[in-house]
Formats: sequence, C-alpha cells, structure tokens
Amino acid sequence: MNNLSKDILIGSLFISGLLSFFSGLFVISTVFFATSAIFSNMVNKAHING
Repeated sequence: MNNLSKDILIGSLFISGLLSFFSGLFVISTVFFATSAIFSNMVNKAHING
C-alpha cells in the first residue's frame, strides 16, 4: 500500500466517522474514529521504523 492509498483510507474513515456522528450513529462513529486512529498510528510507526 503506498502513501496515497493509506491517506485516502484514513481520510475516508475519518469523514465516515464525522458523517455517522452528525447523523446520530454514535457507536458506528466511534468504530470509524478508532479504526482511523489505529491506521494512522500504523502509518506513523512504519515511517519511524524505516
């Protein structure tokens, strides 16, 4: 997975979380935000490790 596809994945998960939050689906938005945070941290660790 290259950087652009990882950024698109993280961005789409975050936007989905926002839309879910605004529509009142708080449990689903929490899942999207958590998934977005996990993928974001994995990307950062890959940059640090090399």
